[in-house]
Amino acid sequence: MNCLVIVNDAPYGSERGYNGLRLADSLAKDETTKVSVFLMGDAASCAVAGQVTPNGYYNIERMLKFLVSKGQNVGVCGSCMDARGIKPEALVEGARRSSMDELTQWTREADKVIVF
Repeated sequence: MNCLVIVNDAPYGSERGYNGLRLADSLAKDETTKVSVFLMGDAASCAVAGQVTPNGYYNIERMLKFLVSKGQNVGVCGSCMDARGIKPEALVEGARRSSMDELTQWTREADKVIVF
């Protein structure tokens, strides 16, 4: 199965990003499932490296690193990065600048599209 998870909200402003990545991480545990995560809008901040959260609190960066370690795609909207002053070198290792064209391709290839 090929799943696309699109996240729109900031990493810690609500739990939408957290819940979207929880689902993506859970899907990625099944080796027969391909997961692509596209971060757009305020969710572009989810991919910024160096996040420090209190002990016992979820950490979006670690969740993205898990996906990358499983060979899954993590794309960050380039226009959204530009609007927020996020440079490609600031991204979590394995996450990369992406585009609406790539999101379109991933959407066409996906069996399931889930939006948070």
